[in-house]
Amino acid sequence: MVITSDLDSLRRSVAAAMDQRGDWPERSAWIREAVDVLPRHRFAPQRLWRWDGHAYVPVDQGSDPAGWASEVYPGPDTATVTQVTDGLPTSSLSSQAVVVDMLDSLLLEPGHRVLELGTGNGWNAALLNWRAGPGQVVSVEADPALVETARRALAEAGAMVDVRVGDGNQGWAPAAPYDRVIATYAVERIPWAWVEQTKPGGRIVTPWGRLGHVALTVADDARFATGWVQGLAQFMPDRRTLGAEPGFTQVRARTEPDEERVFLRDLAPLQDDVHLRFALRVAAPHLRIALARDADGLNAWIHDTERSWTVLSAIGDGRTIATQGGPRHLADELEAAWDTWLEVGRPSLYDYGMTVTDSGTTQYMWVNDGDSGPRWPIT
Repeated sequence: MVITSDLDSLRRSVAAAMDQRGDWPERSAWIREAVDVLPRHRFAPQRLWRWDGHAYVPVDQGSDPAGWASEVYPGPDTATVTQVTDGLPTSSLSSQAVVVDMLDSLLLEPGHRVLELGTGNGWNAALLNWRAGPGQVVSVEADPALVETARRALAEAGAMVDVRVGDGNQGWAPAAPYDRVIATYAVERIPWAWVEQTKPGGRIVTPWGRLGHVALTVADDARFATGWVQGLAQFMPDRRTLGAEPGFTQVRARTEPDEERVFLRDLAPLQDDVHLRFALRVAAPHLRIALARDADGLNAWIHDTERSWTVLSAIGDGRTIATQGGPRHLADELEAAWDTWLEVGRPSLYDYGMTVTDSGTTQYMWVNDGDSGPRWPIT
């Protein structure tokens, strides 16, 4: 078994790395103290999972204690996979830096009533309880087995959290209203139940679109919620969408190529500029983009999950060829969304915001100003 001093050394190393980068938020100094008191290894199951390049393989605390410890504390930006179903990760201990960033975005105060969607193994719920106080946190988890695991871990940590089995997208109406709502899985559209169950002036923090997380404030009349993108958060999606969409190979097989042309744009920003990637996610949400570099340069495989696809192939000397198939020409759509981002001044992801209104039927992203800035519907 891993001895306590080994785990302490590893978690101090992660904390120090976050210190160097300035990841511990000054306005929420309580978070660092809570993480020290409630370290993530106390909520890690005895079996974890590691990607070996081909599949997720188990790493057991009993047979490989050092490997297990390195999975629990892989670094500030890496999640720890705690559950795999049909070859896909379905639960994790989120990366420590993202957990801290989202808790900071929540602006949580002692005495707040909190609803958490996606209990997982209970670590985030324990941190919420530490700040809000005993009995102030309700956490909803779809997987009954995870609920039992989380309840045990929380009880052992002395955290008084009400953990319920349920659909997180429905919230938990019996204990509403809440001052704060936080989700630990990514959504494409904000469930209106979250807005309904939050007090006017209350705050909702959730990963959106599998790339950024937003913080929304519910209006005084409770008819809409709006707020800014807060940072990056690559969380798992809602379980109902996990593995549901086809990959590039499947989409490519549905249609033959019908166009080939020179692609003049340098692809490097697609890999290097997270702000561009976020802008593309907003303006062209149907695009799925994968990148890889070979001896000739950077290549991209793009599809729309339906019948359209594009391959951007590097052929050396900085040249790229676009080969396209299907009813939509995705290279053209990529360039149009890219041009829009350039035309509005290359905004950072922090310049974007979201508004949810009309009982959730109208949802859109905007840039710079929620009333007068450019906007894009969330479909």
